Amino acid sequence: MGNCYKVNKWFVFAIGICILVGLSSCGSSKVLYNPVEVEQLSRSLSIPIKNDDPNIPLYAEASLWLGVPYRYNGNSKSGSDCSGFVSQVYQRVYGKKLQRSSENQAKKDVHKVRKGGLKTGDLVFFSTSPKSKNIDHVGIFLKDGYFIHASTSRGVIVSHLEEDYYKKTWKKGGRVKL
Repeated sequence: MGNCYKVNKWFVFAIGICILVGLSSCGSSKVLYNPVEVEQLSRSLSIPIKNDDPNIPLYAEASLWLGVPYRYNGNSKSGSDCSGFVSQVYQRVYGKKLQRSSENQAKKDVHKVRKGGLKTGDLVFFSTSPKSKNIDHVGIFLKDGYFIHASTSRGVIVSHLEEDYYKKTWKKGGRVKL
């Protein structure tokens, strides 16, 4: 009976080690999202997304705003301007409170990033007024040149930085300060 106890004790110890090793490797594994939902998200934003992309929470929240009408000084899904949209998405996804105007977001909330160095979640800034060089428009960079923003004429949409209008009005990119 003594030998049986020793074997069982070592067996339990070995199983315990295997479980601990298995659990510790879980911390480094990627989160996988439902492939069907990721495909729908990819189609709605017009960008390729893999089901292990760590930016899916941003993409998911941003997609919920698609089609929201433009409303000056708005920041809800019943109507939003560009900085209100950006502020709300950042608050919901990252828990980060941003300034309420695109100009202040550009001045106070970000470190400048060159266009070629943009990463998902960076902010993109424009000067759309022909009479002023001040920043008056902001969006959130998604990937591959695509960004999401609240257009005054079309509400929340996805556009590309290489569209003529955005090439002409581009001011800077910014990475939100931690």
